[in-house]
Amino acid sequence: MAVTSGPRLMIYSQDGLGLGHLRRTTLLASAFLAARPGGSVLTVSDSPMGQFFSTSPGHDYLKLPSIRKVGPGDWRPVSLATPFADVKAMREKLIRVAAQEFRPDVLLVDHMPHGAMGELVPTLKALPHNVRTVLGLRDIVDAPPTVRRRWQVEGAFDALKKYYHDVLVYGCREVFDVAAQYAWPADLGSRVRYCGYVCSPQPPGSPEAMRRRYLRGSPESELVVAMAGGGADGYTLFETLLHAVPALVAERPCRFVVVTGPFLPDAERKELRRLAKGLPVRLVSTVDNSLSHIGCADLVVSMAGYNTTAEVLGFARRALLVPREGPSAEQRMRASRFAERGWVRWLPPESLSPEMLAASMIDALARPDPEVAQPPDLGGTERAVWHLVSRLGDDVLNGSLGPVTVNGHRNIGAATGTGSGGHP
Repeated sequence: MAVTSGPRLMIYSQDGLGLGHLRRTTLLASAFLAARPGGSVLTVSDSPMGQFFSTSPGHDYLKLPSIRKVGPGDWRPVSLATPFADVKAMREKLIRVAAQEFRPDVLLVDHMPHGAMGELVPTLKALPHNVRTVLGLRDIVDAPPTVRRRWQVEGAFDALKKYYHDVLVYGCREVFDVAAQYAWPADLGSRVRYCGYVCSPQPPGSPEAMRRRYLRGSPESELVVAMAGGGADGYTLFETLLHAVPALVAERPCRFVVVTGPFLPDAERKELRRLAKGLPVRLVSTVDNSLSHIGCADLVVSMAGYNTTAEVLGFARRALLVPREGPSAEQRMRASRFAERGWVRWLPPESLSPEMLAASMIDALARPDPEVAQPPDLGGTERAVWHLVSRLGDDVLNGSLGPVTVNGHRNIGAATGTGSGGHP
């Protein structure tokens, strides 16, 4: 295989007990390679699932030892029976050596400007000056007081000031103004670009074949699809849903597909199977195409993680969001703000009970698909990649490599003023 001299993008993603960050960065990597064929992307990630999502030629992964956050400033190894300090030192060295050997043109850091407990800082210090460093943030990180306090204590603000050229927010300023809510200094706020929501492109073909398969023998029924991302903390929602099924089917003929996620503990999955016996419910751990499942549903019931909610918005499906109770306020904030705009309906986690969930599902199914005056901006993938590619150097800035094209869109970022300070 010939060695490519195309542009190189390195992505750092910390996602030790979930799939959200890995899914989003995989989408961006694929779009980057579509915009610049012949390029290379190296993702440095610690997801226990490794390379879980299918990706594009030119994209590879370096798996770090997995860690997870159990509280503010408190991290633990997921699998290794090793002191956290030793695991952190190992991860620091792996990241730094990977950057030195891969020699990226752009480093995209997902979510944490300093890395988990500052592990990324040695790499940021060692990067050559010609490497463009970009922070990518989902729409909401956590409650403003929490982020302000933890970023100050952990050195995230210092890292952002010293090492980053741009901040890409995968959301809309009107929904949540990151710079204002997290009290960023003016010089940092000017680096922010709001890209819109990043979501997977809709798959080719119609989801109707999948719908017919799930409703075989009962075509008049409505289909409810329940999801909880990776599923590590999805048991409470799924258990409550199964207890709510009899009340719902007494009112409306329905069938259910529950996608538990790969991280749901085996004991909890076994208990859900027991509860589902005799109910019009199909339990599956993972699905090859979550988008088609969303697309074929009459109602999606899910937690309020970034990726699932963005994909629900992409299909304009009726959705009932039940955010996780904690420890982060991110999902509650997202669910409430989306509901305020009429994009979804939501049920606060403290209100979750079989009776309330059944009533909320009945109400949601009785309403038409959402039609809102101001629909969500779903151009995040294209605009984020436009920003990454436009930083590659004079050959791109002068247009000698041709226009940036992602999913059929040309230079979408250049034409849309989504940034705090406009486009460069």
